[in-house]
Amino acid sequence: MAGCGKKDEPAPAPTPATSATAPAPTAAAPAPAPAGAEVVRIGHVAPMSGPQAHYGKDNENGVRMAIEELNTQNISIGGKPVRFEIQAEDDAADPKQGTAAAQKLCDAKVAGVVGHLNSGTTIPAAKVYNDCGIPHITGAATNPELTKPGYKTTYRLIANDNALGAALALHAADQLKLKKVAVIDDRTAYGQGVADIFSKTAEGKGVQVVDRQFTNDKATDFMAILTAIKAKKPDAIFYGGMDAQGGPMLRQLEQLGLTDVKFFGGDGICTAEIAKLAAGAKTLNNVVCAEGGASIAKMPGGAAWKQRYDQKFPGQFQIYSPYTYDATFVLVDAMKRANSTDPKAYLPKLAETDYQGVTARIQFEPGGELKNAATTLYTYKDGKKQAIE
Repeated sequence: MAGCGKKDEPAPAPTPATSATAPAPTAAAPAPAPAGAEVVRIGHVAPMSGPQAHYGKDNENGVRMAIEELNTQNISIGGKPVRFEIQAEDDAADPKQGTAAAQKLCDAKVAGVVGHLNSGTTIPAAKVYNDCGIPHITGAATNPELTKPGYKTTYRLIANDNALGAALALHAADQLKLKKVAVIDDRTAYGQGVADIFSKTAEGKGVQVVDRQFTNDKATDFMAILTAIKAKKPDAIFYGGMDAQGGPMLRQLEQLGLTDVKFFGGDGICTAEIAKLAAGAKTLNNVVCAEGGASIAKMPGGAAWKQRYDQKFPGQFQIYSPYTYDATFVLVDAMKRANSTDPKAYLPKLAETDYQGVTARIQFEPGGELKNAATTLYTYKDGKKQAIE
């Protein structure tokens, strides 16, 4: 794959959509399409049904917000005014539905895709997009296997599990001086992947993994595996999975009297929702979780962006919407530099991206990974997520 070498053009100046000092726009009806405008559809896929729908809605909101702002900019590409539209699909966090949704977007000839949420859906979907030549950017799927095939259509806008799992293990060993940990994963590509990295890094630092258990991403009763773990007397439990399981797990840890055991996890549990799902369990205060990227407060345009998001989508923010928002702008930035909305024409420009987004200055490594990807650790205090400085 072509590397991110010297750019043909200077980096675009931040638009009001990505400026940290831009005034928040007032809510307004979508602008009418300019006369003769070409409609350019951008696909989005995430779970919009099932226990992970809150993530999917947040991701979709990021894309919708970006498209609405792009349509206020009177953009012309290839000598024609363009109007962007979203084609949103639901994969229900299921790999088979994910590939079906990807094929549907290919058949619809969308110009690009933002998605998917889960590694288990994104990895098989990536082959579909590669085969039909449509660029796609995920702002959420973190399994390192995603970029291993070397598809020129695949990009990731967030740190991968190698960074997340390792950061948590290093914090456990170096900062918290923990000696014994137990590890649980949900057997998904994401959960098992991040748990494996945590385990390997922890053992490399001299931390003993005293038990390894697994569940699934539909389970709600963890008493048997937690009871087995309790007998091993770990200092911490790492859970590779999502908040729909993490929340009930925290409640059951409290019921078993494991109120002094730290609870580690990746970005899948690092949400506002887990505080609701924990339903007042004191064990929420033991959570240490990791996200790719900087905290909202430290993102280049995070604070102003979050204010606009909360005005438009009150109470819906989870984690990844700033990344899906940036991913949408990155696709359009490449189209503008190529002066074409044709994926074949603008795909080479995507590899050369140098874009100041809300989340970071966005450039890609050869292979599609984000350059200089940041990682932030969080904990919970009084039910609110806060960064560990």
